[in-house]
Amino acid sequence: MRSPDFLHKNAETELCEDYIAAGAVCRFSTNSVRLLDAARETFLPLKRPRAADFSVRFWVDESDRSEPPWPTPYVRGLDHLVFAGFDEGSSMLVDLRARRVIGRFSPAMAADCAYYKSVILPMLMTIMSASVGVAELHCACVAKNQEALLLIGPSGAGKSTLSLALSQCGFGFVSDDRTFCSVENGEVQVWGLPTRLKLRREAASWFPEVQASPVSSGSKSESDVWLEPEQLGGVKRVRQCRATSLIFLERRDDSEFRLRTLSSSEALRRLSVDLMEELPEAAAKRLETLKRIIELPRWLLQYGGEPQVIAQQISQQIVVPEGCCAERSGVSE
Repeated sequence: MRSPDFLHKNAETELCEDYIAAGAVCRFSTNSVRLLDAARETFLPLKRPRAADFSVRFWVDESDRSEPPWPTPYVRGLDHLVFAGFDEGSSMLVDLRARRVIGRFSPAMAADCAYYKSVILPMLMTIMSASVGVAELHCACVAKNQEALLLIGPSGAGKSTLSLALSQCGFGFVSDDRTFCSVENGEVQVWGLPTRLKLRREAASWFPEVQASPVSSGSKSESDVWLEPEQLGGVKRVRQCRATSLIFLERRDDSEFRLRTLSSSEALRRLSVDLMEELPEAAAKRLETLKRIIELPRWLLQYGGEPQVIAQQISQQIVVPEGCCAERSGVSE
């Protein structure tokens, strides 16, 4: 029979550290060294003391005997409360207004660092980000010399293949599908989490080295393969950089490379397509971040063909000085 104190209000979580989580300060407390390790590998260290933007309190219940494989997570929301369930005994509750998160987990799930880094902590940031002024965008990102290109487009636009191809020709890999943006001192900062790269299985034919790398099938589709970007030759991961350009992708069936500038209003419309619904105050904070993002140079890229060829053309044509939206050689309106 379970304890009547299901929430374990008096549980001790004596291990406590502060981190930079996608631009926000997270105070993370737990009773598990393993969870602390997962947080250290997911977030960045806080170099100077700052007040916490949100707090996380995760408690591991040693009496819970749950074991993998883990079921598909689910999320439910009611006003400012969001519940995320991971198995029968492992879940978290997010209070968006108080910016507090509490969670209870089994020892086996706590020991699964890869699951924490790829599922639980990214899901936490997806739920919490807008409430602390961080915009999570449906886009890939690569960076060179700490200056980032955001690759924005719907599913199937080629974000993952282009981010990988660019990462193999001199850019650092930040993310391939979800990217977090914040504004600090008037500049847009981009943040990546150490999640895996997802490729459609047919896209792997453009990258022979993927065939020889350890991959796993995604839970949603057997046609997807997942891998750590660092497994591929020449790919290096970047965790933080400064945004300098936006590239909106439109994939075509034929081989072409047509590039033109995009209005700020159209850029905002496209950025807003896949945003999560938020409380009014959180949506207002996120909108302020989006307005700063669309002040950057904006491009619409209509393209087709091999991602390596497109990556070379991008690297040659979209290296834009900050604040400049003028046409470049080979760029058409």
